[in-house]
Amino acid sequence: MGFFSKLFAKPYTTVSADRAAELVRSGALLVDVRTPAEWRTGHARRAQHIPLDSLASRIRGLRKDREVVAICASGMRSAAAARQLAAAGLTAYSVRGGMHAWTAAGLE
Repeated sequence: MGFFSKLFAKPYTTVSADRAAELVRSGALLVDVRTPAEWRTGHARRAQHIPLDSLASRIRGLRKDREVVAICASGMRSAAAARQLAAAGLTAYSVRGGMHAWTAAGLE
């Protein structure tokens, strides 16, 4: 990998909803970073709700030995969350397409 590739490389991985579900089934923590109002409209059954604006203060409570999959509505906030999680030393993923993709894939 060249200098610029390393410099601009994402510190997390973007995954499909199906791959995210596989990771969760294998023990990864699914973190929904949407607002409380969005959470109340529906969420993945196994998700833990940590709104993006409170993630920084709650990262220390997450286990570093457990992968974390971030999800939001469309994938933008989950990418920001995954970046924060990775910066804190966690193995992080962002769900491409967010809850829209999760629902479209028929996931619970």
